[in-house]
Amino acid sequence: MRLDGIEDRAALITGGGSSVGRVVAEQFRAAGARVHIADVNPEFISETLAQIPGISGTVCDIGDAVQIAALFAGARESLGDIDFLINCVGIAGPHATIEETSSAEWNRSIQVNLTGSFELMRRVIPGMKARRYGAIVNFSTASTKTGLPSRSPYVASKAGLEALTYTAARELGPFGVRCNAIRPGAINNERLNEIVVRNAAQRNISPADAEKDLLRFVSMRTKIEPHELATMVMYLCADTGAHITGQFIEVSGNLEWEG
Repeated sequence: MRLDGIEDRAALITGGGSSVGRVVAEQFRAAGARVHIADVNPEFISETLAQIPGISGTVCDIGDAVQIAALFAGARESLGDIDFLINCVGIAGPHATIEETSSAEWNRSIQVNLTGSFELMRRVIPGMKARRYGAIVNFSTASTKTGLPSRSPYVASKAGLEALTYTAARELGPFGVRCNAIRPGAINNERLNEIVVRNAAQRNISPADAEKDLLRFVSMRTKIEPHELATMVMYLCADTGAHITGQFIEVSGNLEWEG
């Protein structure tokens, strides 16, 4: 399906060197958008720029305000005004109970998963408001709906991102600018594979059984492919999403609960 409203537009994508962010960058570029990516891993940036012609990128730790300022400057230099901001980046944070979680671990999760998105949003919004055009898509998690024991910094940071998303939608709506969040489920990527292997080792079961156990909380018993999430991002940014804002859109196969 061809999506109008993407070609010749400028998209800034964080976490764009791997997993979902990489696929989002590929889809935007294939649709004719001008794309700038950010990633903390220099090798991911180099590989992506080499493999997807016509995009630019900046190595950036989204938890560092100085690096975010440099990222925004680089994106503006490469693209001009930013039409679409896609905050894909996120860290899993510690696997620990609340009382076992250190202040440093908590702060790092909030800084990357919430504050980093805020810092980029506040930079792109003035231009979007002035042009009365733009879309912001933040990546949350279906775990904000279920809660997730031993992952409080991650879930709290994403819940905060949802609150920021909804508030931004209200502020920006009168200017024709949209802001939505996507709630992914169990994404079929390296992080999920690491979780499956860890759970299998802890319980002395096979990875296949550990994955089956994990997916029992998903109504459709399915993992989510990165391209499914990228397609949703494209839909929200294109003309198809012209009147969609302030929404938390779950692409998860319906995550019922997590243990």
